[in-house]
Amino acid sequence: MASFKVTGGRKLKGEITPQGAKNEALQILCAVVLTTEPVTIHNIPNIRDVNQLIDLLGDMGVKIRRLSDSSIEFDASQVNIDYLESDTYKKKAAALRGSVMLVGPTLARFKKGRIPSPGGDKIGRRRLDTHFFGFMKLGAKFNYSAEDGGIYEVDASGLKGCYMLLDEASVTGTANILMAAVLAEGTTTIYNAACEPYLQQLCKMLNRMGAKISGIGSNLLTIEGVKELGGTEHTMLPDMIEIGSFIGMAAMTQSEITIKNCQIAELGIIPTVFQKLGIQMEFRGDDIHIPAQEHYELENFIDGSMLTISDHPWPGFTPDLLSIVLVTAIQAKGTVLIHQKMFESRLFFVDRLIEMGAQIILCDPHRATVVGFDRKQQLKGIRMSSPDIRAGVSLLIAAMSASGTSIIDNIEQIDRGYQNIDTRLNALGAEIIRI
Repeated sequence: MASFKVTGGRKLKGEITPQGAKNEALQILCAVVLTTEPVTIHNIPNIRDVNQLIDLLGDMGVKIRRLSDSSIEFDASQVNIDYLESDTYKKKAAALRGSVMLVGPTLARFKKGRIPSPGGDKIGRRRLDTHFFGFMKLGAKFNYSAEDGGIYEVDASGLKGCYMLLDEASVTGTANILMAAVLAEGTTTIYNAACEPYLQQLCKMLNRMGAKISGIGSNLLTIEGVKELGGTEHTMLPDMIEIGSFIGMAAMTQSEITIKNCQIAELGIIPTVFQKLGIQMEFRGDDIHIPAQEHYELENFIDGSMLTISDHPWPGFTPDLLSIVLVTAIQAKGTVLIHQKMFESRLFFVDRLIEMGAQIILCDPHRATVVGFDRKQQLKGIRMSSPDIRAGVSLLIAAMSASGTSIIDNIEQIDRGYQNIDTRLNALGAEIIRI
């Protein structure tokens, strides 16, 4: 198990380019299984979760040809669907939550899908009901076996389009059902569909492959089933979570950085939320420049009441950035209530921040109140462990702003979502040593 040794108090300066979007990659890479023709993907992030999924595709018989560090051609013409029955598949798929999105494509093309209970962040219950209820609406038969840690199976001799109202606007659930529906017979209508930019990217890619999807960007998707899909070329968006992380990091460490090629139009209200924390930023084309700020002050609501920041389905604020907002608020002037609605364990990392000296009240598993220091007191370095991807980077931001040295253990969690984060930040002036 690797660790980061972080020397705090360093101010960063320079330019940094965000990686390709992790959450988009997990959908897009699974979609290559839908066709026998080559699919080329660009701007693929070099992170653990994505690399594990690529390895899993290779084990399934997908031919993988690397064109560059971030571009790969996939050829799924010779998929070995029997591999899904193997112990090796079960072990590898169980370690990667993104593997669940292989079920829709394999069900559509090979009439069956199989997945063990998937892993991922330990941030509370993350049910899969939406995925499998959607498959059953399309005519698939579902079976769950609790043996050996849990196995989900779906089978269908022929999927048929239908109308469905999703019980939640699940991004991965919508993506999975969508990928199954594109090869189903007839028309499928998905209401209360997720509409995140990453899902829009998947829809656009599938349409280039020959799918017929309308309503892209809305919560009502209509899919006319087709017989087969062809190949295509696709470039992934920059990772909006990494962009938000860099904005918060710049503010906390009083750094002047420019985040390059952000595709700002696809960020929704993310910049606005950080501006509510008092963080200044300049939009220069598709670059975001954050000047060094000695102070930043939290806004109040119009009636003078305390600011509350909470997560919502898109186009609301993404839950993946609430941990970043929370840690950034530690050095702001003012008080903010952070309300994490979706995951009941995602705020439990705040005990480490409190140990570092932060003024945080954990109200319950979903809510925390942060009383900002306004730079009057500095956090102190401690030893801590990364519980999940986003909390891990939040702890890294805290350590970079603290006095003294911090050790962050279990950084494999950070590596799952952030590409070479230590070397990239060190190039800006950070002092992070991998030990």
